[in-house]
Amino acid sequence: MLNWNIRSTQSTPSSNAETATAEKAYIDTLMSEEIGFFRLPENTELIAETKKVFEEMKHKKYFIHIGIGGSALGPDMLLKALGIKSGVKFVFLNNIDPDDMKRSLDKVNLKEAMIYVVSKSGTTAETVAAMSIMMSELKKVGVTENDYRDYFVFCTDPEKGDLRKLQKEWNVRTLNIPSNVGGRYSVFTPVGLLPAMFAGIDAQALLDGAREIKKHLSDPSACGEFFALARWIKELHDKGVRQTVLMPYSSLLKEFSAWFVQLWAESLGKESKGLTPIPAYGATDQHSQMQLFMEGPADKVLFMIEVEKFESDFELQSPLNFESFKTLAPFKLSQLMKAEFEGTLAALSENNRHVVHMRIPTLNESHLGQIILFSECLTVLVGRLLKVDPFNQPGVEAGKKYAYAWLKSAGK
Repeated sequence: MLNWNIRSTQSTPSSNAETATAEKAYIDTLMSEEIGFFRLPENTELIAETKKVFEEMKHKKYFIHIGIGGSALGPDMLLKALGIKSGVKFVFLNNIDPDDMKRSLDKVNLKEAMIYVVSKSGTTAETVAAMSIMMSELKKVGVTENDYRDYFVFCTDPEKGDLRKLQKEWNVRTLNIPSNVGGRYSVFTPVGLLPAMFAGIDAQALLDGAREIKKHLSDPSACGEFFALARWIKELHDKGVRQTVLMPYSSLLKEFSAWFVQLWAESLGKESKGLTPIPAYGATDQHSQMQLFMEGPADKVLFMIEVEKFESDFELQSPLNFESFKTLAPFKLSQLMKAEFEGTLAALSENNRHVVHMRIPTLNESHLGQIILFSECLTVLVGRLLKVDPFNQPGVEAGKKYAYAWLKSAGK
């Protein structure tokens, strides 16, 4: 099971009337019918519908994932962390860079591809653009609208939006993003579950892991440490500690940091409040960003994630007689990673940095499910303590409005 502890000279604040109110608001949020992410691990209907689509389309050799933000970061994170265990080749069209689009599509045999279009609203400009390109590319290889059911699968709102209208017109398979689940909280919906199944990832084990940790995130009698962590982050925020570093010591969790960046930034960065997320991963960033983290401004909370046991390992024995090689020869690669992790923790403590040491026994579906739900719940709780809405994104919407205004003016 995932566990965590604070390593800091800053004492953990006790609860008071204000924090108690925020903590109650957090519990009420988890139980609310208006917010659905916390109940996704028990949603058997969603996983059954996803599995049905998978069984009908699993003969496809290419999986083209069209989406942006929460519609792409979660699935990409799952595949990078847990690996593609099937023979399916994945392409993520998650940006609108024309050169990258060309390189991505050059890798695909469209006749053997499934195109997964993910947009809750069905109107996301970047997703609409990529879908338009795919229709043009399909036409070049002789695929017409009458054939779209064999190529497209939609993932969108259960009732409304342009994709829902197209679903009826084209009769394509369509999976639901529950209306009470926002994009950055949607990785446990078909947004993430269908790509996971195509990759050979055990989607049920992912949900089971999340369900296993739920009590430690929602039961007041079992999650005192969780509340204390959020209160500590909030108190540091009020003292000017306004940055959050997420640094797993695992190359496979590099995209987990990217997923966390959206979750943390888009949920908490409002009303001149928030904690700027900084993605990192060890041991690579010990040779770059760690200098700043160690001796720069003490304005960061560092989440250091340790994988206690790796699936693979390598001996470091060498015939070379140099001292640097002889020093490492008795050890394994995992022991070097452990030494660098522990050494960094010790040095950060010596420099009075604000550190949270997180540990998972291994990197598998169950433990990844736990750390995903932990991150989502911590985001919501810190949001309640900061008195910001962790589920809206007005700053993002403003940028979209001006982008469309520019397009209209350019078209005149």
